[in-house]
Parts: sequence; C-alpha cells; structure tokens
Amino acid sequence: MLSVHGRKPAAVIVEPVAQCFSKMGLSPNSVTVLGTVITVAIAVFLIPTGHLVAAALLSGLFAAFDMVDGTMARMRGGGTKFGATLDASCDRITDGALFGAITWWLVYSYNAHKTLVAASLIVLVCSQVISYVKARGEASGFSMVGGLVERPERLIIGLIGIGLTGFGVPFAIDIALWILAIGSIFTVGQRLFIASRSEFAQDKIAPPAGAKEQPRGRVVDAGVSQEDA
Repeated sequence: MLSVHGRKPAAVIVEPVAQCFSKMGLSPNSVTVLGTVITVAIAVFLIPTGHLVAAALLSGLFAAFDMVDGTMARMRGGGTKFGATLDASCDRITDGALFGAITWWLVYSYNAHKTLVAASLIVLVCSQVISYVKARGEASGFSMVGGLVERPERLIIGLIGIGLTGFGVPFAIDIALWILAIGSIFTVGQRLFIASRSEFAQDKIAPPAGAKEQPRGRVVDAGVSQEDA
C-alpha cells in the first residue's frame, strides 16, 4: 500500500538526494548496487551480533536507496529494462539478507520458540513469492497493482520490530513477525486472486518448444512456460 500512496511525501527528501548523486556522476544502477551491498552488510553483520538498534536505523536509511535510484532514472528521462531487472533482483537480495539475518538471530541469540522461527521463515519465503507473483502476473499482461503487505510495509514493520527489541521492548519482534507472517500469506492469496480475475487470466499459453498441443481458444506467448514458472 505504501508503494502506491507514500511516494509523494517521500519525494520531498528523495529528490534532493537523487539530484546530489547525479551531480556526483553516479548512475542509477550504481546507486542500486551500492545500496544493496551496504544493506546486506548491515543485516548480516549487525543483526546476528545483537546490534539491533543500529541495524534498524542503518538498514532503514540505506533501504531508501531503492527510491533514490528510481528517482534518478526518471530525472534522466526514464529507466531502462535492465535497470528495472537489476533493481528488482537487488530488492530480493536485501529482503532475503534482512529476514535471513533475523531468523539466524532468533535461533542463536534470542532463544526464540520454534513457532516464532517458523513465522520468520514464512516472512522470508513469502517476501520472495509476493514479488514473484507480481512480476509473473505483469509478464502475462495482468494489472498487479497494490497488496496488503508490500516491500515498504515489510521493511518498516520488520525494522521497527528489531529496533524496539534492541531498546528492550518485550515481544516487539514477536508481534512484528506474526503481523508480517499473517499479512504476507494474505498478500500472496490476494495477488493470486487479482491475477485470476484479470481479463486474460484464462487465455492459453504457448506450449514449450517441442511439445504438441491441440489449438483451442486464444494462445498467448507469456515468455515463460508453466514448467519454467
């Protein structure tokens, strides 16, 4: 939801930063990679060692690079297909590193109950599935706008959870992870439902190379076979 409604307020801060980076000669792709490397390093080094407040603050700061690179691309007249692919791939890497590090910390430092570890693993898996369903749906020509728990909500809730835990607030990470686990499962179902109700949802896809299929109805080439998906 925040990815749809939160861009205008954030632009007040993001646009000056994007202009500054552009003047420094940085490209949108270099900002994407730089933000990813730093965010992953923060997650894998600070969270497992229990530096939760620092991890939350620094991860939140550098996660904002995800908006800066897109703003830089628009200032240059629009992004490229490779830039969009790189950005989406780096988002998956940072999400995996963050919630993987949280799961590691839960097991080895927090002595979490196995159900809380399961909730963290659900968030880790669903964070990838939510994004994949959107990407696969859009590749099939569906309009995949919105979702209850998208990447901004996931990062904000997760980072608030570990930050408050670092300040000694009891059950902060527990509440955050269960909210994300339930919300993420719902969002996967929500996006699949949106895809199933799309205009071309029942169109046939082209069979894989070498396979034979009787022509029936409309056939579209979605770019990825069912086996590949």
